[in-house]
Amino acid sequence: MSDTPSAYQGPKRIFSGMQPTGRLHLGNYLGALKNWVAMQDEDESERIYCVVDMHAVTMPHDAKALPDAVRRVTAAYLAAGLDPEKNVIFAQSAVPAHAELAWILNCVARLGWAERMTQFKDKGGKDRERVSVGLLTYPVLMAADILVYKATHVPVGDDQKQHLELCRDVAARFNRDFGDGEAVFPITEPLIQGPGARIMSLRDGTAKMSKSDPSDNSRINLEDDADTIARKIKKAKTDPEPLPDSIDGLDGRPEASNLVGIFAALTGGSKASVLAEYGGQGFGAFKPALAEVAVEYLAPISDEYRRLIAEPAEIDRILKKGAERARAVAEPVIAEAKAAIGFWG
Repeated sequence: MSDTPSAYQGPKRIFSGMQPTGRLHLGNYLGALKNWVAMQDEDESERIYCVVDMHAVTMPHDAKALPDAVRRVTAAYLAAGLDPEKNVIFAQSAVPAHAELAWILNCVARLGWAERMTQFKDKGGKDRERVSVGLLTYPVLMAADILVYKATHVPVGDDQKQHLELCRDVAARFNRDFGDGEAVFPITEPLIQGPGARIMSLRDGTAKMSKSDPSDNSRINLEDDADTIARKIKKAKTDPEPLPDSIDGLDGRPEASNLVGIFAALTGGSKASVLAEYGGQGFGAFKPALAEVAVEYLAPISDEYRRLIAEPAEIDRILKKGAERARAVAEPVIAEAKAAIGFWG
């Protein structure tokens, strides 16, 4: 066996996914979905997007509600503009190769790698010994999600960079130990698409907008109707000062900075351009303008979401077809991995 496997020579392939926990929101759209949609017309790569329901069961969940949760995320993908003909869209659990490769990679990854993961420390908390083993090995399953399609690129946010590093470490070790001089798996690269929009909670400008926040008023869900969007923006936390004339004036004002950032992201402008128009005005004037922009921007998405969610059979048809396409890519990869590691047959 060679210590320096040859460079991976396969096609460029993009993979990503979202958990079916909570409702997808404006932060998910501006931070990820919007970029996914843009790539389908700008990038010639193969693109594979799944709803990661296997990850969802690492924490306590409602088993009866999970199938509908998968449909809701799929509906959000589609409503945002992902074309199921141009992209592979499916549920993770519908492709057994994810679990098969995860076991193999569990035997390649090292315990110390998993224990260092920040997400495990955060979710495990002080009762770390009581959480599921799945929460510990979550990043290894994520590596399997990526590598079972030999994905060369993954769009990642700040909270996932550490997991991608583990994926790269696992792939490199597998190639070195079992590749016999060849790179079985690519060393997946992060897909950087500019600074992007980092959307924070409407209730706390220092925390990211989150599906898991107990307050629904902390986020704008993609399914919210116009009245709900306007109400949430009206109730968004602010401070008593008017908007500044320059970006420097937003320092130390996280809620103001967040609302200005949302306005900029929705209009395709910059914080500076927003402040050039609204600087010196109070939130009593700015919030209605932001609500109008948000409603106009999100109305087509929320309308299409509600139409899709009312047709679960159509969503299931898309998921089934997507799973068939995903299995066609994954099954030869898992067969190659099994042969490389020495499994019988």
